[in-house]
Amino acid sequence: METAIDHKLLQDASEGNFEAFDELVRRHERSLYVIAKRITKNRADAEDVVQQTFVSVLRRLGDFRGDSSFHTWASRIATNHAIDTLRKRSVLPTPATDQGPDAEGPSSWPEPKRIARWNSSPEELAQHRETVQLLEDALGELDDKYRLVFILRDIEGYSTKKTAELLDISENNVRVRLIRARLMLRERLSEFFTETSN
Repeated sequence: METAIDHKLLQDASEGNFEAFDELVRRHERSLYVIAKRITKNRADAEDVVQQTFVSVLRRLGDFRGDSSFHTWASRIATNHAIDTLRKRSVLPTPATDQGPDAEGPSSWPEPKRIARWNSSPEELAQHRETVQLLEDALGELDDKYRLVFILRDIEGYSTKKTAELLDISENNVRVRLIRARLMLRERLSEFFTETSN
């Protein structure tokens, strides 16, 4: 139902109905802001990303084919803009400076002092209100290269291939960074999960 409403609004907007486009903005700006804020860790940058996203959507109204939901399509655009914002801030390495999978093998993985059993999947954890702030805080403590992979793979649900494309790294590096991110997050959240599992 939601997808059908969005598709109708998108069709109307592509025919010049800007009220329909405004409704699309209203329906999706908050969730796109959340994605952008997670990636950029900056309120002003996240707001800029949302604006850039809807400008891109407006310019590309005719490109939407309906293979996915409007929200998925807009989320991909927002993710690209957010990652571009990080690159402009020189947070992410360019492909030429990426050290490759060997630099991130098991020997360089963290050695957590405590790892509690993590019964829920990352997607389920992100949906529970009581863990959202804890997860956000823990994510904020990770290096950007690990944080971004976790956000794109485990929260936004991108494939390993798409994540690699967005970050300009190899698929193997995506897998290794995801493992490291999960390990580090488990260590940071061990106390909470130990308490809630008792």
